[in-house]
Amino acid sequence: MNILAKIPKEGFLKTTVERRDDLSSQDRIQLIRRGNEFFNGGNVEMARKIFLTLGYKDGIIRLGDLYYSKGEPLEALKMYKEADATAKVDEMTFQMAQVIKQWLK
Repeated sequence: MNILAKIPKEGFLKTTVERRDDLSSQDRIQLIRRGNEFFNGGNVEMARKIFLTLGYKDGIIRLGDLYYSKGEPLEALKMYKEADATAKVDEMTFQMAQVIKQWLK
């Protein structure tokens, strides 16, 4: 069996939500506030949809931090990549490389 055939066509880091750039500043601010309310209230999926749709990097990074703290490193990496959080992506990549290095020993 070819393991590479099991990789999804869209890759591992697909986010499925299209960004909206046609909103007014006021609408964007209101949606960010609503996303923050969802996030703080525990409705992470709704916050995720809003943050990704708006491309709200701070919120996306907070999602990544939450996923990382819950032991979901691939979801965290998706969020960090989406937010262009280079330092966090680099740190996770380094950690993953260390794990692989240990496995190879």
